[in-house]
Order: sequence, then structure tokens, then C-alpha cells
Amino acid sequence: MPRACVIVLDAVGVGALPDAAEYGDEGSDTLGNVARAVGGLDLPNLEALGLGNVAELEGCRPQPGAPAIAGRLVERSKGKDTTTGHWELAGIVTPEAMPTYPHGFPFEIIEEFAHKTGRGVLGNRPASGTEIIQELGEQHQETGKWIVYTSADSVFQLAAHEETIPVEELYEACVIARRILTGRHAVGRVIARPFTGEPGSYVRTDGRHDWSLEPRQPNYLTLVGDTGAAVHGVGKIHDIFAGVGIDESHPTKSNVEGIAKTEELLRTLDGGLVFTNLVETDMLWGHRNDPENFHRCLQDFDRRLFDLLGELREGDLFVLTSDHGCDPTTPSTDHSREHALLLAYVEGRNANGRLHEGEFADVGATVNAWLGGRDPGRQLPGEPIVKP
Repeated sequence: MPRACVIVLDAVGVGALPDAAEYGDEGSDTLGNVARAVGGLDLPNLEALGLGNVAELEGCRPQPGAPAIAGRLVERSKGKDTTTGHWELAGIVTPEAMPTYPHGFPFEIIEEFAHKTGRGVLGNRPASGTEIIQELGEQHQETGKWIVYTSADSVFQLAAHEETIPVEELYEACVIARRILTGRHAVGRVIARPFTGEPGSYVRTDGRHDWSLEPRQPNYLTLVGDTGAAVHGVGKIHDIFAGVGIDESHPTKSNVEGIAKTEELLRTLDGGLVFTNLVETDMLWGHRNDPENFHRCLQDFDRRLFDLLGELREGDLFVLTSDHGCDPTTPSTDHSREHALLLAYVEGRNANGRLHEGEFADVGATVNAWLGGRDPGRQLPGEPIVKP
């Protein structure tokens, strides 16, 4: 049976999209600016695969005979968040940006949420998650009120100390928020952010969980499922798609765990799709404006790439891509409106440095065609990058 693996290197954008200025992101170039900030990329395995053919990147030479097809992908959807980017990779275009709340959520939303959960609310403004728990954590523990915050993304984030509010109650409150946030307030994700520790030294735990909107159907994941091939979501993939089109979910707590699970699935599965999100470039380093550790995170992946490729079988499709940018060299700590990375490789074939300039949905179209899904015609966007 045919097999495919798609790995999303979260937030590894490669240059501002033509409309980036409309989002305040003119000049953003996550991978290019990181390369300049660290004095050149040191990613030998990605370089050999063809990363230097994607764009001009300091320290990463172009490879005329690279085995992978390389390029940059344009986003048709409005927005620059995780949900929008991943959905479009699966062929779901979002023509209107999901709602954001630069001044916090309106009174009627907060009032209904507080009433239905039986607790008051602190915060209710855009904020860094690590900073707002330091600022409001002690007051939260004294009062038992929720810490609610958002960002430039379409998210309702809910933080609670595990010793003040049990994680199960936090998750129940997120379900309540998800039911409230509909219609014109239908945010992309409701996110639970449990934390522990003492005042001045609070730390977030690995108990994060997301409640997303349900994506439209059909999409390329459901078309793959229609063939009888299983779709395995690694990391937060199941959450991003609200489980739609995902047959088996493999949540992870780190990139290391996500890579290991991907390797295991490639070693043991005889068919289907492995769809992996590696979040640390975004969550740990992009939002914290730390280009050095952003680069180190990519180096960690680069060191494991050889092992990942070693698990491929003849004729397997392997795609590296991204969902948006999060340029750690700009003053902003938010996502940036950028092209997605593309490296597409078929085990046993040499692309000889071929280039591809397309759109996000080309990833889903390629996987669907590779695994024998039906041609959706004009029903879904995207064109296969490489054909079986």
C-alpha cells in the first residue's frame, strides 16, 4: 500500500507574502532572518535534501541536483494562525479571517463564561502566556478566578494553576467556552493552559489541550480516509482538525517525542498518512523572539532527519512544510504572514533540484493523489506537486 508522511515545522516561514503589510508583517522572513541573526544556518541534512533551493539562505547552499522538490507556497486564506495554515494544507481555504480580539473579549462573552463556569475572570486581553501567569498567577490563586487571554491569533486561552483549579475542571471550562464562541465569535481555537509553581516562578505544564472549530468536508484528509487508508495525527494535529479526518491520534509533549513517534509509525505502518506537527519552533522560540534557540531547535530536527529518512520505503512520499511564520528577529511576538516551506521527496527518486512555486493546498492534493484518493476537481484547491 502507498504511504505518505507530512511534517509541519511550525512557524518556519520563508519570506513575507505579497499582502504581509496588511497584517503588519512587511519584511518578515522567519528562516532568512534567523539565518542572518545566527551568522548562517548549520543544517547539513536539510541542506543536502534541498533547503538551500527554497530561498536564498545564509549558510545553506543551493543544491542543483537535490533529491527533493523545493519551493515556497502561497496562502490563499485570510489570516496567519495555526488553524488557518493547517486547514489550507488540507485544502480548506478560509476566505474571511477568523475573529481576533485586540481589546479582549466583549462583556457578553466573558459574562456568560463566568456565569456558566461559576468563576470570575482575570486578564481578558492579548498577552504572552508565560508573562500573564507571572503577572496574575498569585491573584488567580487567591481568588480562584480564571486567567483569560488572547493574542493576534484567533484564540481564547484559559490558564489555571493545577493546585487551584483541577485540570479536569479547566478542560470542562474550555468545552463551555467552545460552545459559547460560535457565530461571529467563532474563534479558531480554545486552548487550555495549565500551570504550576510558586509566585514569581510559575511554569506551564504539558497539559495543554486545544478545542478547534470543525473543518469543512470534504477535504484532503477525508478524501484519503475514503480510500480506506488510515490518517495518523502526531502532536496537535488531532486538535487542529477537531478530530475530523484523523483516524488515530498520537499526542506528544515535545519535538523529540513527536519525531520518535513519526519514526515508529514509519517503521511499523504498511500504508496511509502520517501527519505530524512539530511545535517548538513556534511555541518555545518564535513567540519569545529567540533566534538562537529557534536555530538550535531546527538543528535538533536536522540531526534526526537522517533517521527519519532511513525509515522510508521505496516509493514513500515525504513532505516538509510549514503553516505560517513567527519571525523571532522582529519586535512582534506574534505569527507573521509568510510563505510556507516546501521540500517534497520520494524515496527512490531524485528530483534533480526541481523547483515548485504553488499554494498551501498543493500539499494535500499531492498526498491525496499519492494515496489514491478521488480527484475533487474544482471542489478543492491545489495541484499535485509530484504524481505517483
